[in-house]
Amino acid sequence: MSVRDEFDAWAADGRDKGMEERHWNTAKHVLARLPVEEGDRVLDLGTGSGYALRALADSTGMDRGYGLDGAPEMARNAREYARAADPDADLGFVVGDFGSLPFADDSLDHAFTMEAFYYSGDPHETLREVARVLKSGGTFYCAVNYYEENVHSHDWQEHISVDMTRWGADEYRAAFREAGLHVAEQDNVADTEVDIPPAAEFPTDSWDTREAMVERYRELGTLLTVGVAP
Repeated sequence: MSVRDEFDAWAADGRDKGMEERHWNTAKHVLARLPVEEGDRVLDLGTGSGYALRALADSTGMDRGYGLDGAPEMARNAREYARAADPDADLGFVVGDFGSLPFADDSLDHAFTMEAFYYSGDPHETLREVARVLKSGGTFYCAVNYYEENVHSHDWQEHISVDMTRWGADEYRAAFREAGLHVAEQDNVADTEVDIPPAAEFPTDSWDTREAMVERYRELGTLLTVGVAP
């Protein structure tokens, strides 16, 4: 199944809002780090419900936010959610391919992606495209929960029909540099809000041990890699 078909189905049955709720625990901390200033133009790559751009519109003075998604129904829903939240916010949502971004060279100040990068058909090409559209000094904040060091994510591919790329932290840094982006930082953003029961309540339906659940959420969390355009 294509990315378009898979996520059109998710949007149609409301799973886009579920993604927003699951991702927000760490996404909000990543968004708080973005150095967005008044007048900036920001791209949300794999925008889903558009929650990241709505949050940035509420908290920054960015000039314009663009949400790109490969699924038309996702983009349509994001547009409707944004209009309902703030009709005056200057947010645009487009359908596009990660490997051919519909933006001019050196035209964006920042780019962000949360739990979407690994769906790219060619992640190296996507990074080259991000480097192309960013202005000098522009940043790319790439956040993923599906990555090599997070052993608890390794079976996710079994539950979705779209091919996913599972890189490790070293591979992300190398790929960023290969695409021409300087790696400014890389770390793990902990999810401190998921409720973890006491040890006596394990095993649960999803977890064999409390230690494994603590590792997944409190220690591994979300892998964040930050690139800067030269």
